Amino acid sequence: MFKGFRDFILRGNVVDLAVAVILGAAFNGIVTSLVADVLNPLIAATLGKPDFSTVVLHVGGGAIKVGNFFNAAISFLIVAGVVYFAIVLPMNAMLARLKKPDAPPPAPETKICPECLTAIPIAAKRCANCTQLVA
Repeated sequence: MFKGFRDFILRGNVVDLAVAVILGAAFNGIVTSLVADVLNPLIAATLGKPDFSTVVLHVGGGAIKVGNFFNAAISFLIVAGVVYFAIVLPMNAMLARLKKPDAPPPAPETKICPECLTAIPIAAKRCANCTQLVA
């Protein structure tokens, strides 16, 4: 029972996934700091409000906090952009360089006789079936 669990845990995919989750959590802190400490002061300097969290729609008796959604969307776009430009594009470029070019198709070994339409060897000068001269 424990051997199967050990084999599962030590499989490469599980370890890679665990590392990705840990790095993702650390990267989340960086992006949160970027949005809170860099972008929000820029927004405050241009719009006069510290961030989008002050944007609230009042519908009936409730409040819809659209600004918090905008802050989360900005964070998501930053993470998606960094993942795409720092991981996906370089990985695709590396895989394209490592990929072997496709082998050229093999040269044909036969050609078709124009008279009787049978397959004859490429080097043949005359068809074996109809004795037609073949160029």
